[in-house]
Amino acid sequence: MNITSIGNLADVGKSVVKSAIPTSENRNATFENMFQSAVNMVKETNAYTNEAEEAETSYALGLTTSTHDLQVAQQKANMSLQYTVAVRNAVLDAYKEIMNLQF
Repeated sequence: MNITSIGNLADVGKSVVKSAIPTSENRNATFENMFQSAVNMVKETNAYTNEAEEAETSYALGLTTSTHDLQVAQQKANMSLQYTVAVRNAVLDAYKEIMNLQF
């Protein structure tokens, strides 16, 4: 499973820590990078899901007889979806925490 999106998120965290003086340009670039990483993660999850559906269809039609390839495609789609949901839940928890801050 290609997990390049994880690396992108790690780079975003490093850029936030490195900037001592936060400017609107840095914030915009950081948000853009994080948003792009999220969009790429969703696209990757969708691609794995489509591959799994194609593998299921091929197996059901008898075009392939490899249950191994079918299981690998299904597992990739499942793991990618679980990771995407975990990241979404973490972002929602962080948002809720920010909203509960009192100034």
